[in-house]
Amino acid sequence: MARNKKPLPLLENITIEAVAAEGKCLFHWNELVVFVPFCVPGDMCDIQIRRKKHSFAEGEVVRFVKKSDVRAVPFCQHFGVCGGCKWQNLPYEEQLKFKQQQVFDQLHRIGKVELPEFRPILGSVKTQEYRNKLDYGCANKRYLTKEEMRSLPPAPSEGGGAKDVPAIGFHITGAFDKILPIEKCWLMDDLHNCIRNDIRDYAIEHGLSFFDLRAQVGLLRDVIIRNSASGEWMVIIQFHLGASPSPSEGGEKHWDSEDGEKALGLLQHVADTFPQITSLLYLDNQKCNDTIGDQEILVFKGEDHIFELMEDLKFKVGPKSFYQTNTEQAYHLYSVAREFAGLTGKEMVYDLYTGTGTIANFVAKKAKKVIGIEYVPEAIEDAKINSEINGIENTLFYAGDMKDILTDEFIAEHGRPDVIITDPPRAGMHPDVVKTILRAAPERIVYVSCNPATQARDLQDLDEAYKVVEVQPVDMFPHTPHVENVVLLVKR
Repeated sequence: MARNKKPLPLLENITIEAVAAEGKCLFHWNELVVFVPFCVPGDMCDIQIRRKKHSFAEGEVVRFVKKSDVRAVPFCQHFGVCGGCKWQNLPYEEQLKFKQQQVFDQLHRIGKVELPEFRPILGSVKTQEYRNKLDYGCANKRYLTKEEMRSLPPAPSEGGGAKDVPAIGFHITGAFDKILPIEKCWLMDDLHNCIRNDIRDYAIEHGLSFFDLRAQVGLLRDVIIRNSASGEWMVIIQFHLGASPSPSEGGEKHWDSEDGEKALGLLQHVADTFPQITSLLYLDNQKCNDTIGDQEILVFKGEDHIFELMEDLKFKVGPKSFYQTNTEQAYHLYSVAREFAGLTGKEMVYDLYTGTGTIANFVAKKAKKVIGIEYVPEAIEDAKINSEINGIENTLFYAGDMKDILTDEFIAEHGRPDVIITDPPRAGMHPDVVKTILRAAPERIVYVSCNPATQARDLQDLDEAYKVVEVQPVDMFPHTPHVENVVLLVKR
């Protein structure tokens, strides 16, 4: 017989003490740390405990008794439900303080290496409309808040109701199949809101089905919107046309189906309505997830790429290319990396996790030679093109898994690096890559990281041969707890 669980308590008049990880705040209760979202230090609240473990608990604000003096008014109508910009209720200056402290804490606590005095964090040039890319999911049933659920009338006997309204928006944190409908997002130029909402309205009016992630049915699946400093716009619409045709039917015959005609009708409408779009792309994704790295992407209008500008350079960005999503701040991030590299024109530079070769081409004019390595083949092709269109002749690029490409044999063939610049994903560097770097023994390592926690772990592994001499936090994502960090290591 199952035991009845003891009801979790409602705690009254609790004062929020500090900022915690993942954009949450914390306070202490009964020797437990309690994590709470959507509040700020100094708030006095009534907190409902939702989850309790041995060493921590999680709670939810049910009433603000008194709001903190350290507080900003959120500017987005979706704040508090959408999990994207959890720090809108903090003044930007306070956000920067906490991010600086976050980098300091993680490098000290996890890295446990000797560290210099940190440089002050570089705040973002823009705090709104700073992104150049957003990805929106489509769902046949929109997510409803608790308040909306409580206010709903009983569903009609024939079925349907407010919860069956389709939506385009962001996935709800912790609920992979739920989409919060977004009316206006402040992260990107407002034109993207017009494009997204128009796609939604056209699809509903013309009877396009929206994707059901659990049942894996529905036509309209995902919308990706990108723009650039060059003024170009890319829109990628991801469809799900049902069963793929047999080989005897021909590769694209399924676009002639009823759903295919509806999809092409939507694309034509978007092309006609938004002449600003210079790259309108589409695909049919039959997989269980929305990733497009292994998908064939077709051009409906314009080119299969846009161009991004940085300093005096031009970068080709395709639908599968990685490019820093805060264009203006990326320039400052890469400027720090170039400064730390200390190039004189005589150095062999290895740029690990090079993406479309942005850093490699950015530093190439100050180096003797730059070799970039990246996992995504399409990105490497773009990196080569980026060197070509900028007249850069001292770069080489290789595609493959970092731990398989960067070997002792590779270094023997291409030359020992004087400087290694590494910009790995959030998981940090593979242990084999760290070992190869140690054997390559460059004079300087510039480590660019989007996750100071895994960066700190890697610094500990490099500490036997390298000393950290510079640390520069950089804020790429205002109103979120995420922070980039650049570290310079020199050989002991």
